[in-house]
Amino acid sequence: MHVAVLRESAPGERRVALVPDVLARLLAAGIEVTVESGAGAAALNADQAYVDAGAKVAADWAATIAGADVICKVQAPTPEEANRLAEGSALVCLLQPAANLELVKVLATRRIGAFSLDLLPRISRAQAMDALSSQATVTGYRAVLIAAERLPRFFPMFMTAAGTVPPAKVLVLGAGVAGLQAIATARRLGAIVRAYDVRTAAREEVKSLGAAFVELELEAQEGQGGYAGEQSEDFLARQRELIGKEVAAADVVITTAAIPGRRAPLLVTASMVEAMRPGSIIVDLAAETGGNCELSEPGVDVDVNGVTVHGASNVASSMPVHASFLYARNIAEVLGLMVSDGAFAPDFNDEIISGMCVTFGGEVRHEPTRQLLEGGNG
Repeated sequence: MHVAVLRESAPGERRVALVPDVLARLLAAGIEVTVESGAGAAALNADQAYVDAGAKVAADWAATIAGADVICKVQAPTPEEANRLAEGSALVCLLQPAANLELVKVLATRRIGAFSLDLLPRISRAQAMDALSSQATVTGYRAVLIAAERLPRFFPMFMTAAGTVPPAKVLVLGAGVAGLQAIATARRLGAIVRAYDVRTAAREEVKSLGAAFVELELEAQEGQGGYAGEQSEDFLARQRELIGKEVAAADVVITTAAIPGRRAPLLVTASMVEAMRPGSIIVDLAAETGGNCELSEPGVDVDVNGVTVHGASNVASSMPVHASFLYARNIAEVLGLMVSDGAFAPDFNDEIISGMCVTFGGEVRHEPTRQLLEGGNG
């Protein structure tokens, strides 16, 4: 099996799909790897490091994908880029098919087998392949650092001769992987942390990290695979009413609530933001999927009477070294499922392979994506 690693073309993207540290395992499985020159540079992986690890380095896109069975990327290619891929080849990346329907059409037309890591089944056997979780670890950590940099107050308590400085109050909404990492990081920085999640299972995880769990008089909303389920508008309205006081009391609010393939739930309204103290900050990690905060704009800081609403955008890319390392480990695990006796042989009887598959053999195999295309007369 021949794997190609392309340089990321999305603006601001600094990650790379494979790093030299994971190549030994791939080579041992009979997988050949070709990397486009400069693909790992932003993540501090030089071309020579790939060569030393046993990969080939190609000068450009065309030379990289020549003869490749599988093309690996972090972000999805553009439709124009997909048209340049060889027919019958395969693509592994964070495709997000619901947001890239035109791309899906191109992939199906060109008979490209597309496997999206954001569709990975949430089962124990797939944990090592879970790119959403690995990247969420990065974003949760970075969210707190973003807040600490912008907050005009200390995070920890200080006792000085001039007086005592109280610790910052941090509220984390959503206690999945990103939320738990945000809690842990804020606690390390000395903040008082409170957290809320619609899943009852999150309560003990929050408390184990030294944070207080916000108890609201609402029914639990358990989803599949450890995610929260999609909530009704009535539930969300009651949730917003009850969470308002918590938001107003916080110096920092970090929102992480997301439902794969759906718009992010609205948790923080404009009126809640207006009730916060000047100097407070909201870091909305769901800004790119609609936003947990009503005033969020992806990649933009919005000032509301002295309160900063930071619409986080591609946060994992701001830590490209470790984000790429973790993602590469995920990719290597996936590729290990696709190779048999050194040849590309995806087993569609494997629920991981079938679950990730968006297109194959000219067909759109992912049912929700197919329904979206049909609904749009796709």
